[in-house]
Amino acid sequence: MALEGLTPRQIVEALDKYVIGQDEAKRAVAIALRNRIRRRGLPPELREEIAPKNILMIGPTGVGKTEIARRLANLVGAPFVKVEATKFTEVGYVGRDVESMIRELVEVSVQMVRAEKIEEVKEEAKAHAELRIIEALMPGMRYSFAAQQGGGVYEPSIRESTRQRLLEMLRSGQLEDRVIEIDVVDRSVPRIEVFTAMGVEDLGINFQDLFGNMFPSRMKRRKLKVKEARRVLEQEEAQKLIDMDEVAQEAIRRVEENGIVFIDEIDKIVSKGSSHGPDVSREGVQRDLLPIVEGSTVITKYGPVRTDHILFIAAGAFHVAKPSDLIPELQGRFPIRVELKPLYKEDLERILVEPKNALVKQYKALLATEGVELEFTPEAISKIAEIALKINEEMENIGARRLHTVMEKLLEDISFEAPERAGTKVVIDENYVLEKLSSIVRSKDLSQYIL
Repeated sequence: MALEGLTPRQIVEALDKYVIGQDEAKRAVAIALRNRIRRRGLPPELREEIAPKNILMIGPTGVGKTEIARRLANLVGAPFVKVEATKFTEVGYVGRDVESMIRELVEVSVQMVRAEKIEEVKEEAKAHAELRIIEALMPGMRYSFAAQQGGGVYEPSIRESTRQRLLEMLRSGQLEDRVIEIDVVDRSVPRIEVFTAMGVEDLGINFQDLFGNMFPSRMKRRKLKVKEARRVLEQEEAQKLIDMDEVAQEAIRRVEENGIVFIDEIDKIVSKGSSHGPDVSREGVQRDLLPIVEGSTVITKYGPVRTDHILFIAAGAFHVAKPSDLIPELQGRFPIRVELKPLYKEDLERILVEPKNALVKQYKALLATEGVELEFTPEAISKIAEIALKINEEMENIGARRLHTVMEKLLEDISFEAPERAGTKVVIDENYVLEKLSSIVRSKDLSQYIL
């Protein structure tokens, strides 16, 4: 759906299909997204002055923080990356450079735009690939282009009827298993490793591209079946038809205007302080993040990228630290704060059945491929949610993620026996749930095995 056509209410309704509850967080991201639309309608001089209202999500793990951000990006087709703050360290310490998150975002954007461009030239690439396959089917015979008044026209040097017959056989699938020899570009280059404190991914240099362009393209002859050759040749022809410079420019534009970076576990880089002095590394990470979030220019292999209007969504449980323990400058760059609520039994029940990607729907679909029909009674759903909640209370609380492990344990036997039970219907009721899971709930030691 186009971003311009989305109202905050529609954004929340779309998120409701995947995330249960957490209305405050949904409203916050919906408003942030809508503000991007409003900003586009402003005069240029004012547009540059309006920075996105970054969001800090506070709440325990497994309550939907990441899912809200990811679904938001999917909803509008925006470039999106999730990074963990604990993976970064201050420059000079072992770890990753904070600017790498922007480079990752650009890479995601480039792949998105490239896929769109390839889709646009799909039919043309398919036609070119067919001609190359026909050429390979007729060794020793070649076609030539003859320029005529209407442009380049393909003029075969063999009888047209033979070529046409081969083309018809190719399109009807009669030649799929015929083995042919084709020449494709050999894109391999010598492996080069560069060791730095930041890591090779953070240098902003693509050595594959760098050294690949220093030498002329080499061709490699491969023997493939027609059905495999078609896929390889269509990809190669599509790549020839798209302008990568144009792709890179569009990708950078999307990152600068629509990019979303989700920084998880930001509470883990809060300086806890002690009598031995401040935690330099943790505070250093915050200070390194600051210019990126405030707005700066990051050099990438596709060109410079401004971060001024990228939307940053940070999240953390903040069990030990508090948001106010972040350095003041960074606090100021996340003006919108929303607290996500813990999940209760009723929430877990709804998560099992309501979302588009609900676990119950997933397992039903998976086992249906084996001819096994699964049915869950309402009492079974209630008991599964109750057991998941109890394990969360006794062990580490991992929110809705606990449902994945509980469901996997519950359906372990059925999943194993499914090929032998084709054509049957299995009803999961409360008794079945108790039979499979009660022993785990009674024993804390056993419950550790389903974390």
